[in-house]
Amino acid sequence: MLLDLFLSFLQVGLFSVGGGYVAIPLIQQQVVALHGWIPMAIFNDLVTIAEMTPGPIGINAATFVGVRVAGLPGAIVASLGFILPSLLIVSLLGWLYYRYQKVQMMQSILGGLRPAVVALIASAALGIAMQAVFGSAKLLLSELDWLALVLMTAAFLALRLLKWNPILTMLLCGVAYLLLGIVIGL
Repeated sequence: MLLDLFLSFLQVGLFSVGGGYVAIPLIQQQVVALHGWIPMAIFNDLVTIAEMTPGPIGINAATFVGVRVAGLPGAIVASLGFILPSLLIVSLLGWLYYRYQKVQMMQSILGGLRPAVVALIASAALGIAMQAVFGSAKLLLSELDWLALVLMTAAFLALRLLKWNPILTMLLCGVAYLLLGIVIGL
């Protein structure tokens, strides 16, 4: 189990170029779809906690998955697996940059990766939004949670247009869902 955790997060760490949000669909593929260690509903909760916890979301998610799957040893090997590729790649790139200082070539290479990173982030956002609004990856109108859809839209507008604090927005949405759920009877 520990070896599987290490190798899974080694793959995630190796292919999550662009930041922690890129790692989310890769982690989902490994822990939910491939290995079945965590159900999708719990994975969504895990992503929410990883976002709220101080530190990078990818390493937080790796640590939380590791704890959930194999306790403290699982947290350690999942975290190490996740950071090892970055550590090696950044060290190598730093050495190459220092040695050759061809910044333009490096910028061209990294610029070519941007469209893939945007697609991975959009995929993660869409998957989480569908789970929150429909309760699954299926777009069944009968399963639509209108309250979640309204709150998600309101949160998006508050964050983008009004520049609200993300933590305040999450807290307000949580309280609003709880209170409205009680009033409406959800």
